[in-house]
Amino acid sequence: MRLLLDINVLLDATLGREPWASEGVALLGAIESGHGDGHVASHTLPTVYYVVERTRGRSAAASAVSDLLRIVDVVPLARPDVQHALALGMPDFEDALQAVSALKVEADAIVTRDASGYAGFPVPTLLPGAALARLG
Repeated sequence: MRLLLDINVLLDATLGREPWASEGVALLGAIESGHGDGHVASHTLPTVYYVVERTRGRSAAASAVSDLLRIVDVVPLARPDVQHALALGMPDFEDALQAVSALKVEADAIVTRDASGYAGFPVPTLLPGAALARLG
């Protein structure tokens, strides 16, 4: 199963944000073990770095991004992709960039805790626990 991981799931796992951290960590573990393919949009990594650096310092931020790079593939976004995201007319531009990234990798689902941001989008959303269950 090919999954696009939304930033909220990554930050939950990376920062240990309860009550969601355990499912995020387990999902990343399942992907790392080869039970699924994990992808992140390229703009996600600097945001993860920024948030982790602000709360835990530069070393922790670098480690968090390095750890993610061992587990997930990065979906590059170019000008046409950003234009596509703008054309989607979604209320949240960041969600639109995630959505375009999901299309680029032909994701089976976007894993997020905020499914409302993707309402009406053709790629289905899954909560982290549901994605984990599907990976078996």
